Amino acid sequence: MSVQTATRTDHEWMDVALELAAQGEALTSPNPMVGAVLVREGEEVARAFHTYDGVKHAEALALEAAGAAARGATLYTNLEPCSHQGRTPPCAEAIVAGGIRRVVAAMADPNPQVNGRGLERLRAAGIEVVAGIREEEARRLNESFAGWVRTGRPYVTLKAGLTLDAKIASNDEGAPSGALAKEGHRWITCEESRAEGQRLRHRADAVLTGIGTVLADDPRFTDRTGRARRRPLVRVVLDAGLRLPLDSELVRSAANDLLVFCGEDVWMGKREKLKERGVEVIELKEAAGRISLRAVLKRLAERQITSVLVEAGARVNAAAIETGVVDKVWLFYAPKLLGADAVPFLAGTSYESPVTSHGLSLLNYRLHRFGPDFAVEGYLRDVYGPLDT
Repeated sequence: MSVQTATRTDHEWMDVALELAAQGEALTSPNPMVGAVLVREGEEVARAFHTYDGVKHAEALALEAAGAAARGATLYTNLEPCSHQGRTPPCAEAIVAGGIRRVVAAMADPNPQVNGRGLERLRAAGIEVVAGIREEEARRLNESFAGWVRTGRPYVTLKAGLTLDAKIASNDEGAPSGALAKEGHRWITCEESRAEGQRLRHRADAVLTGIGTVLADDPRFTDRTGRARRRPLVRVVLDAGLRLPLDSELVRSAANDLLVFCGEDVWMGKREKLKERGVEVIELKEAAGRISLRAVLKRLAERQITSVLVEAGARVNAAAIETGVVDKVWLFYAPKLLGADAVPFLAGTSYESPVTSHGLSLLNYRLHRFGPDFAVEGYLRDVYGPLDT
């Protein structure tokens, strides 16, 4: 027995469970990421993490791996064991049957079907339960799941690359946006920031943009991390007039992963041509020539899309903020200036005072450094608190 293993604390074992859970990134949706570690007399006897296609939950997998060694052990898991019948039997019952002596859970399950019932079942069976170890880290890990299961719509993250004067593109006619510039044009953000942007895409079920960005930049919006994911990244375009070019990169790379939301009065011939190329076109009612973001998110939720990354231009950014659907922002700032005439982060948006604005000072935020850039990761809503959906 190594000294390091024998003297690990509850917090250290929970760190292991969290690391295991994170291995399920992009492999668990619409389920949460969960890791489990079984420890007996200071020694690890089994570990596991959940993947959606693997069906079984992390706790059940760890119990199976441990066998008889599970009796009298402590189970560490980043999420409360489930107490209801879903695709699998309740994990709480399996834990009781497995003879587990103690359960340490980082947080309660935000799913209303569970939400404390699993821990209550364990306590009723005489199992010692400790909750709240590394709770903040556990909440951050599954914030998309929590948002989706509590609001009934995808968790929305707004991402943008900006200059210090909050511009996202030059005002040159036809010039592409800084964050999406083609070869031959200078990017606003550095390579390290763009790599982090790709990691954000990897974590999301879908990426959403507007037709203006597509026409200006001709992006593909693919997940280029090279990491495994259970479902293809769904690419969503808001295009009221169905102006999406048939020869655009999005259409040419479509493989039943491209959704275009348009208005009701569009040319059916264009719709059929897009359909022939593997593009799904969905008609929605317009309001003042705009597609309702809330209606789009409702349709996406019906497909069990739990998280959406918005990568768009000034108008869609503003609409997302003003509609109140944004849960989180990732704003990457480069040490550059483009001037007053350049394209702003938000178009047509102003607030009377910082108090009434959607400022990050209203909730917590973090600063990150990527090469010469810095990024603000901040929350506009706490999905674990009272919700205005």
